[in-house]
Amino acid sequence: MHNEIKNALEALKQGGIILYPTDTVWGIGCDATNAEAVSKIYKLKQRIETKAMICLVADDRMLKKYVKKVPEVAQDIFEVAENPVTIIYDDAQNLASNLIASDNTIAIRIPDDEFCYQLSRKLNGAIVSTSANKSGASTPKSFKEIPQDILKGVDYVVNLHHDKKMAKPSSIIKLGNNGIVKVIRQ
Repeated sequence: MHNEIKNALEALKQGGIILYPTDTVWGIGCDATNAEAVSKIYKLKQRIETKAMICLVADDRMLKKYVKKVPEVAQDIFEVAENPVTIIYDDAQNLASNLIASDNTIAIRIPDDEFCYQLSRKLNGAIVSTSANKSGASTPKSFKEIPQDILKGVDYVVNLHHDKKMAKPSSIIKLGNNGIVKVIRQ
């Protein structure tokens, strides 16, 4: 795993995009502060730039770099969730502007996955995580289901878990600073 983290980190630092296994599905990622790299992902996925993407961070401390105020209920959700949960937060900051939704929100997950944790920690920042498919196509459930144009369109493919069947995408919950909680995807 050490070499894969090193190689993926090098690609991210050079503004590249990677294909990598997450705690849920195979993801396409980049440094979440690099607007040019974020644009490459939108182009590869043929996705309109107004449709937001998820970021992964290593831990609570890192989360606070990208969200002005983390609602207290977020910690409660992390503690009781049995499956991966992505939370949409108000008042995003310190991220590529083309990654932040038009209402100034950002979707962030703290993955329960050693590779993702180490990669984010060594980058010392958030990593974009969007499913490895074209916009509108179904999410691949395994590495072998990833379309060739996606495989060829990234700068680095992480050589881990190619034989592992991936879980389903995370649940998504929107936590407004106004106290409103809304389930977007279960």
